[in-house]
Amino acid sequence: MKKTVRFIVNPISGGFSKRAIIKAVKELMDHEKYDYVIWPTRYAGHGAVLATMAAENCIDIVVAIGGDGTVNEVARSLVHTHTALGIVPCGSGNGLARHLQIPLEVRKALRMINEGKSLAIDYGLINGRPFFCTCGMGYDANVCYRFSSSSKRGLQTYFENVITGLAHYKPEAYTIIDKEGQHTYKAFCIALANASQYGNNAYIAPYASLNDGLMDVTVIEPFPVAEAPAMAFRLFSGKFEDGASHIRMFRSPSVKIIREREGIIHCDGDPIEAGREIEVRIIHAGLNVICNSDAAAHTQPLYQTIGQQVFSLAQPAAETFRQASQVFMELFRFHK
Repeated sequence: MKKTVRFIVNPISGGFSKRAIIKAVKELMDHEKYDYVIWPTRYAGHGAVLATMAAENCIDIVVAIGGDGTVNEVARSLVHTHTALGIVPCGSGNGLARHLQIPLEVRKALRMINEGKSLAIDYGLINGRPFFCTCGMGYDANVCYRFSSSSKRGLQTYFENVITGLAHYKPEAYTIIDKEGQHTYKAFCIALANASQYGNNAYIAPYASLNDGLMDVTVIEPFPVAEAPAMAFRLFSGKFEDGASHIRMFRSPSVKIIREREGIIHCDGDPIEAGREIEVRIIHAGLNVICNSDAAAHTQPLYQTIGQQVFSLAQPAAETFRQASQVFMELFRFHK
């Protein structure tokens, strides 16, 4: 008996047409193994509606064609169902896909879906809203808010938004409460990670696992602008570690965070308004995902030297780090 697949495609994610991807789906899907239908989204949140309908009708696999926002919409409707999530990554960051070793090349991602091997992964809840990659507050949430309002997408636009407002950003105090007690930090940002990275190989939590029932909490304390290039290097080379300059990290299944004022937080890169008190927890093994059967449960910093980093990640990551370094150097010259 054939398995059933629904492809949910976001026409605007990543800032380019999906016609070639749809053509590849029709060409490469195993017609003897799968019956499939392609559904385009028409408005924000439509992916969640379509995925819910698919799960209710016991569809075997729902594939999100888009970035982390589209993946979140689809995935949150599939938790605790028998329907597995597939991903054809084509967004700006593709953080979850990268962690799961899902190829960024469309044809290779489709071949992985044809294989149909699945893995049960954790997901998180921030104030009751599901996330699968990262969530957080502070400057990264501020950047997400501006990026979501930008007319252009892509890595360059993201870095432009990193620069804009940085000079005027004022870190605030956060009290983090978990089963070990409570600590108060003045923080530039706080990231709560289920997966290892924001996207674009920016490893905010290099050791994060998708099936350990824990989140990795990364607190970045305020740092001088002159240290921005070094922070960028740590981010893109998987060198964020507890005890490193201005970095504090720990793991927990749940935390409560009390901050000075209400404002923007982000959930898989999607900015949302929230109050002063924020609760985050991890739900263990709540989502089935079609992915590399050898996907690491525990993602370590894979690249211990600059040479290994460039060699292993090749052009995309090297170019990402180069652009990030240029951005922060320009920022430093601007403030000097």
